[in-house]
Amino acid sequence: MFKALVVEKDEAGQTSASVQDLSEDRLPAGDVTVAVEYSTVNYKDGLCIGPGGGLVRTYPHVPGIDFAGTVTASDDARYAPGDKVVLTGWRVGEAWWGGYSQVAKVKADWLVPLPTGLTTRQAMAVGTAGFTAMLAVMALEHHGLTVGTGEVLVTGAAGGVGSVATAILANLGYEVAAVTGRPETADYLYDLGASRIVPREEINETVKRPLEAETWAGCVDAVGGAMLARVLGQMKYGASVAAVGLAGGAALPATVVPFLLRGVNLLGIDSVMRPYPDRLNAWTRIAEDLPMDKLEAMIVPATLADLPRLGADILKGQVKGRVVVDVNA
Repeated sequence: MFKALVVEKDEAGQTSASVQDLSEDRLPAGDVTVAVEYSTVNYKDGLCIGPGGGLVRTYPHVPGIDFAGTVTASDDARYAPGDKVVLTGWRVGEAWWGGYSQVAKVKADWLVPLPTGLTTRQAMAVGTAGFTAMLAVMALEHHGLTVGTGEVLVTGAAGGVGSVATAILANLGYEVAAVTGRPETADYLYDLGASRIVPREEINETVKRPLEAETWAGCVDAVGGAMLARVLGQMKYGASVAAVGLAGGAALPATVVPFLLRGVNLLGIDSVMRPYPDRLNAWTRIAEDLPMDKLEAMIVPATLADLPRLGADILKGQVKGRVVVDVNA
């Protein structure tokens, strides 16, 4: 028997989440069984713990789109008992039972070895949010971003993706302008390496002018919506925006003018179905470029019992940094 956070839906369509004892025969079929040590909380997790957001196919359901732990059984030659592994994405925690459980069973193709130099706890302090942040930084670099070309804007900077992106960019030598709507997070963001704080109200409204002064050499955008539209008109010539989220809405009230007159690039960042080689490259970069002391400063510890509250909080934008869930606490 093991403990897991189980979400159930009643006949009226209302969902509820509770920690329950389960047996291993309840787990889905899979190649590899993992003793989960840590998980984390992402925006998708908040949806899956709560109303589902259209992500959960069947109930009862075990959420948790990320986990790290130790292999206990494997039908795949790539993994053996005792191996430390990490999983992010692949619709685990959505269509497949996920990491809010002391035991998980998944397909071997979905796993990556725990990167050298990281513990399972640190890997989950990174999680999907940090993995996405690293992919965004790599995409900006691939499209020409270099140190010394100007400030890099990070929107939603106090959230999971934004926190890790800020720390990585600052560690690489970039000047980071961190956007936040929570003034109380300013010291936290400066400690992560931000050069200055941009109040959200200065940048979250669309303007009639399709182009403004060339300001940003690059941008990691976790907000979308009107803020992304505004930022596109402020990018320097040939600069790129890596779009990683839609906390401010999925609609994009923008024009094509920044693309046509300034050669601005809008780069979509997907972490869910990312191919294996890209995953290895990103995790290697994370171990090299993310300062572990900065990562530690982001961590908010939690247990399975805390997840219903934290799931609601992250949907309201009230979670700062990276929640690390000790599933065995």
